[in-house]
Amino acid sequence: MSTLLQDGGAVLTRQLQKTRHAPALLILTQTMPITMLLFFGYVFGSALAMPGDRYREFLVPGLLAATAANGLMTGMFTAAQDAHRGVMDRFRTLPMSRAAVPLGQTAADLLTTALSMVPVMLVGLAMGWRIETGLPGALGALGVLLLFRFATAWVGTYLGLLSSSEEAAGQLGSATFVLPMLSSAYLPTAGLPGWLRTIAEWNPISAVATAVRALCGNAGGEAAAGAAWPAAHPVAGAVVWSLILLALFAPPATRRFARGRE
Repeated sequence: MSTLLQDGGAVLTRQLQKTRHAPALLILTQTMPITMLLFFGYVFGSALAMPGDRYREFLVPGLLAATAANGLMTGMFTAAQDAHRGVMDRFRTLPMSRAAVPLGQTAADLLTTALSMVPVMLVGLAMGWRIETGLPGALGALGVLLLFRFATAWVGTYLGLLSSSEEAAGQLGSATFVLPMLSSAYLPTAGLPGWLRTIAEWNPISAVATAVRALCGNAGGEAAAGAAWPAAHPVAGAVVWSLILLALFAPPATRRFARGRE
């Protein structure tokens, strides 16, 4: 275990240094959620039945959940880049734990995400969003978000290691942008057609978004009548979804790294 932590810490440091030397990517990941928050909050918010202030209160947790789900895209791109540029092959020649590389990469992504959420929250506060439940609610919401980000980063890492090229990973990662659209991140699910509402309520992003709203005491944190189990029990649903994703993708991602590209 100590070897795993030491080797994982070394990979984490390497990944953070790599991020520091790619400021354009860092700026993009910082500004995109804020741009979407302003656009959705003031453009879409004026066109919805939910009043503008209430919609912005509803939107901020949803956008934070969508940001957490982006671990799928960043994990995929990072793993594919290292795999197809020979970095993974060099790591495999070193006397280090085979789980250390994917663990260090996902941990670095988690730390970067935690920092990138701060500006989004500050802009949300300026727009009228509030955490009504105090520090316990804020810490609970942050824990749910980071756990989900960690899980989706492992999913992305596994898919990135399976990808045939960096370009293929980038294209597949870009396609994941649609996933928050099929959830309650931006709109309540109650008004959707029955089949689409079912898809949205079973989307893990919906459970995370609703859990953050419930933990922060925001609009949309209450379960709608007839909601699916993850939407009716959002905190438990968000945690269960995250653990399921970790159980399904972390072990095969580690095995795939150890085996190398075939």
